[in-house]
Amino acid sequence: MPDRQVRSGRSPAVEVVVVGAGPVATAVAARWGKRARILPEVPAQDPASAFAGARVVVLAAHSGLMMSTTRGGKDAHAPAVAHTQRLLSAAREAKIEHVVVISSATVHGASAGRPVIHDTDPLLRGADAPDEGLVGHLLAVESVVARAARRRAPLVTVLRPAALVGTGVDTFVTRHFEAPRLLVLRGVEREWQFVHLADVAAAVELVVEHRLTGPLTVGAPDVLTPAQVQAAAGMRTVELAAATAFGTAERLHRVGVLPAPAGELAYVVYPWTVAADGLTAAGFAPRWSSAACLDVLLEVVQGRLAVAGRRVGTRDAAALGAAGAAVALVGTAAIWRQARGRRR
Repeated sequence: MPDRQVRSGRSPAVEVVVVGAGPVATAVAARWGKRARILPEVPAQDPASAFAGARVVVLAAHSGLMMSTTRGGKDAHAPAVAHTQRLLSAAREAKIEHVVVISSATVHGASAGRPVIHDTDPLLRGADAPDEGLVGHLLAVESVVARAARRRAPLVTVLRPAALVGTGVDTFVTRHFEAPRLLVLRGVEREWQFVHLADVAAAVELVVEHRLTGPLTVGAPDVLTPAQVQAAAGMRTVELAAATAFGTAERLHRVGVLPAPAGELAYVVYPWTVAADGLTAAGFAPRWSSAACLDVLLEVVQGRLAVAGRRVGTRDAAALGAAGAAVALVGTAAIWRQARGRRR
């Protein structure tokens, strides 16, 4: 993908087709109001006609936890790859001026001591790139988009937001805050950064107005410490060794209790803060801080209970079975060890 470019001039009011389902697509369409329409997917028959009258196409590739449940390796993403290819081909045929793809900064990975992510930082590659789940899905989509971005037309931009919050957002990050305890890894300082759906939609509008291209990260300017997050959430923590946490997650994913692949646990226990260099340089100023976003997240998840990422109600919590009990057991054992340590 080429480096971000800023092209002179502003584009006038545009007709936008937003492709996708879920809160990201809804938020982007709402930003344009009557000038936008939502298309769940690009039709296989005469796809270019779906973009008639439009000048901009926005692909909401980030569909939350639904994609985290995808199994089956790279072949599982074949439909998404084919759909992205169809969208880009139809956009060229329909002479669309600008295609904006909303991905996620998760494609850069998360790890202990992870440096701040900049727009043109490398994506996960080789053995580090997952085949399944949300991250695998987005990497597959972005590989198609990167090839299309080499062409002169249409303009192509990829937005990679930090952890999303807002009405309807359901991800492994939001479910982390539905758990009875906040999981932390021993010896890891995990800072938190969020971005509101409304600010992502505003970023799309700015990208179109300023004709920005290439990859651009999106996030609130402030970053929260673990202590700030814990205090705001009013939750206690469970501290585990990395090997224990990821080993348990892998076993639970294998038997179907953990909806997301074990590797996606990294995004709730390790940092992946973004710098948003390009958008900031273009004058982008998010209205929602990370602190305000966390308040929204906590309000949305209030009253929900998720164990190992699977949401349950109080009446059917027992239905999790032996595997679900194992998660509770790991957490309980950690709490008891902490309590014994304090008494000594």
